[in-house]
Amino acid sequence: MLEVAYRAFANPKKWWLAPPQRNTLLRMRSARVIRVLGIDPASAGATGFAVVDSAGSRCAVVKFGVIPPERDAARDLPARLRRIHAEITALIEEFAPDQVAVEAIFAALNVKTALRLAEVRGVVLLAAAQRELPVHSYSPREVKATVAGYGHASKEQMQKMVRALLSMPEIPRPTDAADALAVALCHIRYAQAEEKFGVPARAVMAPRVPRRGNSRVAGAVSIR
Repeated sequence: MLEVAYRAFANPKKWWLAPPQRNTLLRMRSARVIRVLGIDPASAGATGFAVVDSAGSRCAVVKFGVIPPERDAARDLPARLRRIHAEITALIEEFAPDQVAVEAIFAALNVKTALRLAEVRGVVLLAAAQRELPVHSYSPREVKATVAGYGHASKEQMQKMVRALLSMPEIPRPTDAADALAVALCHIRYAQAEEKFGVPARAVMAPRVPRRGNSRVAGAVSIR
């Protein structure tokens, strides 16, 4: 009792906030924690990454950021790919994720951009395979529908939803890092649904693509 009274007197604000925080930590520790590395590959810009822990219904951000492109990234593509591979490998070694989630290729009309994105995505998959980590791929529409509830959500809407779901003090920036957080959250939601219903998660949660007449191409496709 003397120790309790002393702590309350020394720092009353933090003392009154301590019990809920301790309860949260106990719940996180008692549940099985799964660490996910989310990657938002970019064909020319920055590649976003995010490390998110999931324990039951609670998620916590461990780290997020971007791998910035070099000045001559367009000219020296092999060097850029080597750097991305090295950075992803370093993240895996430092944070030891259980699973990796990567955004799928979103190919519209620019085939050249899609091919470059596939090359970046390839070195990410290689880094995960070298550590024998399972990799899961989600289309941009799946990520948006799972996180924001709308497959055509804007960047701003996604940032606000990511902030709310992860209880972050500020909106995550830059957008590439926020996208990586969203990819990690998307995989966590799918994994939770699959564990709960006992069926492949996409059969439960996958967003439906609306049909537009008899058109074969709806403007874009997702390549896994």
